Amino acid sequence: MSKDLNEPPLPAFRWSPRYGVDAPAVPAVLGAAGVACCLAAAWRRPGSIAMAATGAVLLANAGVYLHTTLHGKLRIWERELDRVGLQGNEQLLDLGCGRGAVLIAAAKRLPMGRAVGTDLWTRDQSGNSPEVTLANAAAAGIADRVEVRTADMTALPFPDGSFDVVTSAMAIHNIPSAEGRYRALDEAMRVLRPGGQLLIADPWSMARKYAEHLDQGTLRPLGPGGPWLGVTLLHAVKER
Repeated sequence: MSKDLNEPPLPAFRWSPRYGVDAPAVPAVLGAAGVACCLAAAWRRPGSIAMAATGAVLLANAGVYLHTTLHGKLRIWERELDRVGLQGNEQLLDLGCGRGAVLIAAAKRLPMGRAVGTDLWTRDQSGNSPEVTLANAAAAGIADRVEVRTADMTALPFPDGSFDVVTSAMAIHNIPSAEGRYRALDEAMRVLRPGGQLLIADPWSMARKYAEHLDQGTLRPLGPGGPWLGVTLLHAVKER
């Protein structure tokens, strides 16, 4: 018998949501390089001071990265979702939901609504799987408001005008081609209802191009407390 992905997870998971590390190779490489530099500096050869300084910088960057991916991005999205002004009965779609950080934060604000997350469950996030996302939703006490689907954001399996809000956090930029990224944006707008809101967080250079492609929207830097430096939020509203 096949397992229903939207079936409530086992009680063993029900302690607290765990959202993992985004792009886990990045802090691993930074940390390893930092340690290697510090060890090399310990030999007290010419250039050891510069090597030690480089190692310290790399280790600091790894620490900042881990802090922002584990904590900073959660605070940022709490703030951004509050700005949306949800009434509590909306239908929300999160593209590239991963382990559910944004999806679950949104679902908490939707006691009479529903939050749907889509992903291809790649390894861009540590421990990424639909079962883990649903376990996190259960741990947060909002499993009844959350649904996950395996879906390509360039070809969403939803009718036109299905959602009041569409969000995406550092996911669309992973699509390798500009054509694919623009197709994902078009799909996001297609499934939005007239007057619906689109919130996309991605690197500034791409967010700017998204706004140009849609020919609308405002861009707002998420600031140093965001997931990564240089991340910008695109906020657009579908015309009625």
